[in-house]
Amino acid sequence: MPAAIDTGSVAAYRAQVERILQSRVFRSSEVIRHLFEYLTEKSLLGETDTLKEYTIALDALGKPESFDPRHESVVRMHLVRLRQKLTEYYNTEGADDPVVVDIPKGGFRVRFETRNVSFTPPPAPVEPVAETPKPRWARREVIFATALGLTLAVTLALAAGFIHAKQTDTESTAEWTPALRELWNPLLSPNRRLVVCVATPLFVKLPGFGFLREPSVNDWDDVQGSKRLNTMEDALRAGISEPSYGYTEVGTATAAFMLGQFLAPRKQAVRVTRANVLSWGEIAESNVIFLGSAAGVHQTDDLPVGVSLQLEPTGIRNTRPQKGEAAFFADRPAQNGAEGGESYALISRLPAMNGPGAILMLAGNETASVVSGVQAFTNPDVAQMLASHLKSASGAIPKYFQAVLRVKAMDDVPVKIDYVFHHELTAAPR
Repeated sequence: MPAAIDTGSVAAYRAQVERILQSRVFRSSEVIRHLFEYLTEKSLLGETDTLKEYTIALDALGKPESFDPRHESVVRMHLVRLRQKLTEYYNTEGADDPVVVDIPKGGFRVRFETRNVSFTPPPAPVEPVAETPKPRWARREVIFATALGLTLAVTLALAAGFIHAKQTDTESTAEWTPALRELWNPLLSPNRRLVVCVATPLFVKLPGFGFLREPSVNDWDDVQGSKRLNTMEDALRAGISEPSYGYTEVGTATAAFMLGQFLAPRKQAVRVTRANVLSWGEIAESNVIFLGSAAGVHQTDDLPVGVSLQLEPTGIRNTRPQKGEAAFFADRPAQNGAEGGESYALISRLPAMNGPGAILMLAGNETASVVSGVQAFTNPDVAQMLASHLKSASGAIPKYFQAVLRVKAMDDVPVKIDYVFHHELTAAPR
């Protein structure tokens, strides 16, 4: 049982916690703030030894009594985020704070460590001061700011994807279960190389301003016909000079990292490439995994199978709905700073272009949906869930199929993955 904390230390620790809660790092996440406050109080009272995920979910996260920690990892996910935010805080605003607060892995107890520096109480809240109304921007200024914002956002997204992937508990050492083996079997044939193709949508370069993206334009030949890009050129008085395929999305980068960790002990010489440089020779002679949005990936247009489910910018289109199925499944990303969100992942296992093998497409519009698609092929529990729904009356998974998963997320981290439906596919005669 932890030793009692003297009254003076408790006051200093609470002051430090308040300083952290008022920081820029913590200000944007109300859920993490509640969790941090809850675990702090339990730790100062010496009550963390009896804490369970179920209790924390109900008391700190507002989950219903039906919450089942065996099927929902929301508590663990938020603990990972809380530890990340504490690390970020002490690397920035809290670098010189007198008390270091952390939560060691493997438990829920908040640990306090005092350093020999003078302590400054957290600043008192400042009353808001009425601001003088600012003049509205002219159209050209708005477009200019949008251009810079797009470039910065995409660059940061790629960096954040790799950082997030390194901090996520991936299944690199996951048990090689029967479900995982059956899902991967057509893709890991020893006589065919495996290629992981990362989606790299088209950006265009405006010299002196940066890179821009028009979501509906994914071919260089279509750039001149884009009214939005033409308006941008006119407003900035700069001509679009060249295409760029140097960026990908957070979910795609994270998914690629997770797949790499999972495949390392199971498949030698996995090649990672970009959609814009993937050759027809590689597709013909290799098993290929496509990650991310299908935008601009024309290599899949001539696959020898007719698909009925297609990823669109706002959801998944069901072109041949069967009984009880909807024609469209719309993503509902978090709005106005809310932490929740719901999106859909599309998993397609299709016949290879040439010879035995398969092509796997793990697609989605949101970070969490792409990551969830990868989890269906790396996490034993998610793989078992998917395989159990895919199995036919004979007890086998169809060789080729498309499946839709519903993904609930917190801050782009999947916390609940549900099977929705699937379609079996038949390869066309070669």
